[in-house]
Amino acid sequence: MSKKRKIVAAGGVILRERSGTQQVLLIHRDRYDDWSLPKGKGEADELLPETALREITEETGVDAVLDLRLPSIRYDTSTGPKVSHYWRATVKRQRNRKPDHEVSQVKWFSIEDALARVSYEAEQDLIRRAVELPTSNVLLVVRHAKAMQRKHWTGNDQRRRLSGRGRRQAKRLTDLLAAFGVERLVSSSSERCVQTLLPYAKGAKLEVETVDALTEEAGSKDPKAVRKYMAKLLSGLDRPTAVCGHRPILPDMYAGLGIKSAPMVVAEVRGLHVVGGDVVTTETFKPTA
Repeated sequence: MSKKRKIVAAGGVILRERSGTQQVLLIHRDRYDDWSLPKGKGEADELLPETALREITEETGVDAVLDLRLPSIRYDTSTGPKVSHYWRATVKRQRNRKPDHEVSQVKWFSIEDALARVSYEAEQDLIRRAVELPTSNVLLVVRHAKAMQRKHWTGNDQRRRLSGRGRRQAKRLTDLLAAFGVERLVSSSSERCVQTLLPYAKGAKLEVETVDALTEEAGSKDPKAVRKYMAKLLSGLDRPTAVCGHRPILPDMYAGLGIKSAPMVVAEVRGLHVVGGDVVTTETFKPTA
């Protein structure tokens, strides 16, 4: 007997405040006769945060921004084991969604009413956790996308550009950065790092702040400066931020953040969720391009 393939889904606990009261958004599905959190299965080459945002929009009409990573829920279905991943989320905008065969109602509830109405105990626990956890920020650490090979580059190495694959990877990163509502971009001043963040910068109308200390050359000579800069970035984190660096200096970047380093492939992103200047949880996003 062949083993059933695991089903992977993603969604969110969407919160807002109205008249001093916190509310959570639930959906009603007639075919299950339940009230639940919005979620759904991923599509090909889609990262989990992208799945969560797409499913939230499709099922509720809400364009959201993800916040803190929440626990995953695992359970068995008739078609195989299923795991659903969740983030706390806030609303950018909401459009009216007409009822259909998948979702018959979309409704905001007070936290107390939502806990009483939601059909699944595990989702009750997610709502409680989303409400109880303090405000957080996200810091996305990015290893630059695939660059041209050194042997094919004759100029200053800091001017070495992205390859065709790297440009595709940089373009794909825009959806991930947008999922977390990144509002600040910091990069090594080397061209391949700046180019990695540039597609998102153009779309979001942001400037890429360049830091010489984060270049491969300067960082290798003065790793203490790398650690010092990253510690300062973390302590002053006041908005969702992405910072792009190079493989040789990633260990010192992580040392400055006070967390254990991990190998990263080109265009990989490590999301750090920060509360009160401390990293409380991390997650990793591998490139699909």
